[in-house]
Amino acid sequence: MKKPGTRHKARKRAVDLLFEAEAKHCKATKLIEQRREIYPTDDSVGRMYDYTVRVVTGVTADSAQVDAVIESHLENWKLQRLPAVDRAILRLAVWELLYANDVDIDVVIDEAVEIAKELSTDDSPAFVNGVLGRVAELAPQVRAAASAE
Repeated sequence: MKKPGTRHKARKRAVDLLFEAEAKHCKATKLIEQRREIYPTDDSVGRMYDYTVRVVTGVTADSAQVDAVIESHLENWKLQRLPAVDRAILRLAVWELLYANDVDIDVVIDEAVEIAKELSTDDSPAFVNGVLGRVAELAPQVRAAASAE
């Protein structure tokens, strides 16, 4: 198995923060602020990668749109019925698919599936792959429209 890169670690950290924020009923960006205040004196809270901050800020800012896209691409599921970790993974990946023009669509899906393998149930990687595959069909149009603005 290859060694995970910095972006993979940043994505995994973003999923952790999104998961924690949902459990604590707070904004993930608030958790980032708290960790950044603590980190200089206590590095046990972990390093905050720039890419983690970028995606968590994006997911937080665009949460209604991201959740609507996920919900519209689920088959026989409701977003709130999914495991919380799967919601966090899907939110991160859908945000990247729609707004991270510098990241290849296939990379987004591969990374999300890999994180699902590491953090979620045995069924989650295939489920995440299926949902993201459907969302990926509209991603190029959304990215093009965002770039045109």
